[in-house]
Amino acid sequence: METLITGLTIFVLAIYVGVEIIVKVPPTLHTPLMSGSNAISGITAVGAVISAGSGQSDVATWLGFGALILATTNVVGGFVVTHRMLGMFKKKH
Repeated sequence: METLITGLTIFVLAIYVGVEIIVKVPPTLHTPLMSGSNAISGITAVGAVISAGSGQSDVATWLGFGALILATTNVVGGFVVTHRMLGMFKKKH
């Protein structure tokens, strides 16, 4: 039970710190940070594949599958935003 409470406390604190950091970032830096977060989402995707394929339990497999879908969505979204950002710097014909 103590491990669950510790895990939930860390989770809530991580959410709070994440929101505080994102709110304080100026809008001009959001897009470059998005492209940098692709690497973190890639690491999450690798962890999700390992979790889904570990065969520990059905719950771990389904949670790993869900994490893989969310991480992949985040990576693709990051590349789309980065592509749009780079398109803003192209010369118009």
